[in-house]
Amino acid sequence: MVSLENAKAILLAAGKGVRMKSERAKVLQELLGRPLIYHVLRAVRTAGLKEITVVTGHQEEAVRAAVGEGVVFVRQAEQKGTGHAVQCCEPFLRGFGGDLLVMPGDAPLVMPATLASLVERRRVSGAACVVLTACLDDPRGYGRIVRDSSGGFERIVEQADASESEQRIQEANSSIYAFDASALWDALREIRPNPRSGEIYLTDVLAALKSRGQAILTQRSADACEIYGINTRRDLVAATNFLRWRLLELHLDNGVAVVDPSTTYIEDGVTIGPDTTVRPYTVIEHDVVIGRGCDVGPFAHLRPGTVLEDRAEVGNFVEVKKSRLGRSSKAKHLAYLGDASLGEGVNIGAGTITANYDGRSKHQTVIEDGVHVGSNTVLVAPVRVGKGATTGAGAVVLAGRDVAAGDTVAGVPARSLRMRQAADKAEEPPRKAAKVRRTRPRGNG
Repeated sequence: MVSLENAKAILLAAGKGVRMKSERAKVLQELLGRPLIYHVLRAVRTAGLKEITVVTGHQEEAVRAAVGEGVVFVRQAEQKGTGHAVQCCEPFLRGFGGDLLVMPGDAPLVMPATLASLVERRRVSGAACVVLTACLDDPRGYGRIVRDSSGGFERIVEQADASESEQRIQEANSSIYAFDASALWDALREIRPNPRSGEIYLTDVLAALKSRGQAILTQRSADACEIYGINTRRDLVAATNFLRWRLLELHLDNGVAVVDPSTTYIEDGVTIGPDTTVRPYTVIEHDVVIGRGCDVGPFAHLRPGTVLEDRAEVGNFVEVKKSRLGRSSKAKHLAYLGDASLGEGVNIGAGTITANYDGRSKHQTVIEDGVHVGSNTVLVAPVRVGKGATTGAGAVVLAGRDVAAGDTVAGVPARSLRMRQAADKAEEPPRKAAKVRRTRPRGNG
């Protein structure tokens, strides 16, 4: 990755996303467990741009919360177009004359290397702007790249304004640009609102730059899906499939055996060690860490905060949430483990649950090394099961009634069999001494 010193980024995240038909702002719609803008931010940061300005508007507070710290927020009080959104940033970037990457907050598939090369090309070429483009089989809805007779950039025409011949152009605008910041601010001052919509379009900046004789270049993406923008729920499903397969291929390349990728759902932000097998119909959400040589599924559900250490096994219809399974521990059938910490070599019987929620708060269950949890056991948190202990089938271990190391408990509520045996023995009536019948030994005579 090239060094991007003296480069900054603007992410446009103020829009409502009316076509999503949702009360949630478009950039907050989830893609593989993360808001759309999360994916864009990660790509920009991975590309090497550290100074980022995010333009907010609709549901500003929610967008700020999703983005988090480490960026500058600029409010676009009225959504009057992409050009106006960038204009709102000028007071915060006054005096900056380096490379400025401008892109929408709903383009989650663009790769960091593509963004880095776009900025680098602008820097090396000295052009006023470099536009990322792609050739699409169906470019409907995208602005088209119109070229002059020599093949150079001429202008961008929006779908609604395109002639019949222009609508047949397959090269589409990504709305991702690398600008010379000084040239951008100068051109923006010349732009007037569109008479039809009353909005200021960022694409009009390119025409203004070209009229000044400044160079506008294009860079075509090798992977057309990179420029895919999200406008509808159908777009969101398509983007989910693109990204899901990209992540699955990454895991496969890292030595993970995904038995049936078409029925496996793995979100972004999952780490899986080599030689682990993921079986069909498994769901693995973000922030899950799986070690080497594990076995997961089929029909398993691993939720955020789950950690499987090496050779752990989670089988069919098992749900694990915010829990750690130690090395070689197993939960193979019909179990729920929530807010639990399992040591090494633990066996969880079918039907077992950790009852972690009391209606107000979540509580922790600790199961130490070598424990055998019998089928249909309920562990009511907070509770600890000591090393090498056993629970009988159907046992209900109540909160605070920890199971001692090496003990065996059974029943509802569960009681110690070892202590019960000791008590039973103590309660046995004393045995009467057997009477011995004495007989005189017979003599001779």
